[in-house]
Amino acid sequence: MSQASDVDDLFKLPPGEFTAARNALAAKLKKSGRDEEAGRVKTLPKPPASAWAVNQVYWRHRKPFDQLLAAGERFRKAQAAQLAGKSANLRAPLDERRQALSALSKIAADVLREHGYTATPDTMRRVNTTLEALATYGSHPGAPPAGRLTYDVDPPGFEALTALVPRGSRAGLKGTEPTRVIPFQRKAPEPRAGKKKKLDPKEQARHDAEERKAQLAAARAAVQEAERTLRAARKAAAEAEGALKKVAAKAKDAERVKAGIEKKFEKASADADAARLEARRVASEAEDAAQAVEDAERALDKAKKELA
Repeated sequence: MSQASDVDDLFKLPPGEFTAARNALAAKLKKSGRDEEAGRVKTLPKPPASAWAVNQVYWRHRKPFDQLLAAGERFRKAQAAQLAGKSANLRAPLDERRQALSALSKIAADVLREHGYTATPDTMRRVNTTLEALATYGSHPGAPPAGRLTYDVDPPGFEALTALVPRGSRAGLKGTEPTRVIPFQRKAPEPRAGKKKKLDPKEQARHDAEERKAQLAAARAAVQEAERTLRAARKAAAEAEGALKKVAAKAKDAERVKAGIEKKFEKASADADAARLEARRVASEAEDAAQAVEDAERALDKAKKELA
């Protein structure tokens, strides 16, 4: 088995088994003379519950996960078309991505509960934020490593978000090591080489207006998505709070029933003790009565013999 497969297997394990398995893999690599790889494995941090849940969604529910990435890609293309001045419908891909996020959020909550975690509002907020970030980055160079997350991921900022959307002749970013945020790259100004023809003031104004319009469109799209994410997070928090109240009410009812049963049990135990004492008393009186009958019969026999 390759080292990559071994590392992937680490992130598929339950959280309680991660550290021991990681140390064992590092020792195995070191023993085989692969000290550098062993060192990298040894420093892998244990993912928090939220990042772990997202990793499990990636490994165990790949189809809906890929649907989320596909929805994110369609949203980026719509943004690119809008930035290029073309007519584009952002609502449909946004709705599609929101539905995919909601479906994966429920799956992640089930995964957490399945392994003994509580899907608290804060944990689900971090899960949703990380899923949203992965949908935004997609398969872009520098995207966080889906399935191997060791931290919660924040969505890219406005500038980094703009860098993710192709504009004009810009075809993307150069490959970099995985980072949390893809750096925004501005087009470097061309060096001066002699006299350069200046744009007509009207042309320059039109160019500046188009640039501002494109930036404003991207900013509005980012704000709309942030607002949708916030609403979804608030809804999830409200649902979790409602579920918590229901569980608390059930627990209170169960405690009340338990207290009633315990009280009845105590009374039944006291009645049983009293009944046992009464039975012993009656048994003793019965023995005394039987003895008295026997003594009377013996006295009667003696008296008959004397009379004869």
